[in-house]
Amino acid sequence: MLLHKGQTLFHQGESGSLYHLKSGLLKIVRVHEDGNPFLVNIIVPDEMIPHHSLISPMPYHGTAIALVTCEVELVSPQQWYNELERSPEKSREIALLLQGKLRMMQQRIDQLTQVAPVDKLAKLQQWFAMYIGAAPITDVLTQDEIGQLIGLRRETVNRLLRAQMK
Repeated sequence: MLLHKGQTLFHQGESGSLYHLKSGLLKIVRVHEDGNPFLVNIIVPDEMIPHHSLISPMPYHGTAIALVTCEVELVSPQQWYNELERSPEKSREIALLLQGKLRMMQQRIDQLTQVAPVDKLAKLQQWFAMYIGAAPITDVLTQDEIGQLIGLRRETVNRLLRAQMK
């Protein structure tokens, strides 16, 4: 299945299929009780999502939205879980998938723990460059989303981006 930038793969609170992101980038946005959306995750190629449902089903924790054109493969939950019961190798596959995500989250923590805001932004831009090349990060994320990922206010992100252009 092909998703274009801005299209939604699934919505928070729904239940359904598992997905394999073959190419592109997805963002996972969680809407809080007060109605404010918050960017909680970025899904990169070769990830299976939702992560929390790889061993047992659970409703989607957030809404998955394409940041760029994405190729997504639908994975039948029934087939996935049946194969998991029959094949111990599948457990290793899941462990490796989750290990990869943990390593990615460690990189994100490194971004957050930079002291200077300019360093936080630079680390995030370096990470995104692996997936979007030389395109500016603002081609795929809003300033507010950038701030959510690195723990800065949108105004600070705006100031840092303007300084980079000088």
